[in-house]
Amino acid sequence: MAGHTTEAHPHGADRLCDAGDRVYSRAVRRGRVSRQDAESVPCLVELALLHPDPDDMGWLVPTSPQEVMTRLLREMHEHVVATQSRMGEAVSAFEWYAALGGGDARSPAEGVAIRVLDGLPRIRAAMDEATEACTSEVLAVQPGGIRREDELSEGLHRALALRRRGVRMRDLYTHVARHGQGLRNYMELMEEAAEARTLDEVTERLIVFDRTVAFIPASPDRTMALELRHPALVGYLVTVFERLWRLAIPLTAPLPDTGIEGITHRERSIAALLAEGHQDAVVAERLGISVRTCRAHIARLSETLGAASRTQLGVRIAQAGLDGPPRAAELQPLTVPNRPGSPSDR
Repeated sequence: MAGHTTEAHPHGADRLCDAGDRVYSRAVRRGRVSRQDAESVPCLVELALLHPDPDDMGWLVPTSPQEVMTRLLREMHEHVVATQSRMGEAVSAFEWYAALGGGDARSPAEGVAIRVLDGLPRIRAAMDEATEACTSEVLAVQPGGIRREDELSEGLHRALALRRRGVRMRDLYTHVARHGQGLRNYMELMEEAAEARTLDEVTERLIVFDRTVAFIPASPDRTMALELRHPALVGYLVTVFERLWRLAIPLTAPLPDTGIEGITHRERSIAALLAEGHQDAVVAERLGISVRTCRAHIARLSETLGAASRTQLGVRIAQAGLDGPPRAAELQPLTVPNRPGSPSDR
């Protein structure tokens, strides 16, 4: 249609205008739309959401939503990588200017409250410096599931150096980490110098040396980190750690029984997160297990509770008292809800 330009549709493929949404939806449902119907939305062709039908140039066929999603995610990833690169350049520039005033900007000066560490080499170097300066205590939160041997060995030299100096180490893991022999081997190697406890879920990675300097990730892939020396920030993180530590269960102690026949501790944790409305992938990430393992537990949970659908599973979870922290013994149901087909279910 004459007079229509892309300036009238200033948006990306992830946020279509109303007209574009209607035409693209129709094209996906029907497999194609006529050029005449698409004249009012040139944005769809500009964004490569529609392209000519090679069998009939009078029609336009839609690019598959899966392909569009992949393209958008790739563009977002490239944007994140570029942003991280610019951040690293900014940090380097600042450090160069700071060095002009005398003193080494790359060493953790007492007055620097927050320092951005860009790249694994710089993170490892800063961690080594903090390890060498540590004299009494290290607190660490290690999220995720079973710790791989390479993850444990990467910081082993630091841990051994701390043990030789009599530094006490306390580590928090998820319950899933209990199933890895590597962690148990590591704890045996540390002997009395280290103590580990576990929880259903923990915070993002955290390491605190002598309650004066802390390290936390600054990017999802953990190739950037923040070194924190501000007393208020470090004090807050220590408080969070101590409260989690009091709630955690020693690695040497067994996990408590759920009090409900046929329901494991992990299934109780999964049930509680499902009751909060979380999707399978989120539940798996928070508990440190794979999505496949998570779904296998959900299937077993559904079978145990006699739930035929996800909606019914939510009801059964609430009926069984699995939708939150364990209740007092006198309030806990003695058995799981009746399965479909039982007399009380009719």
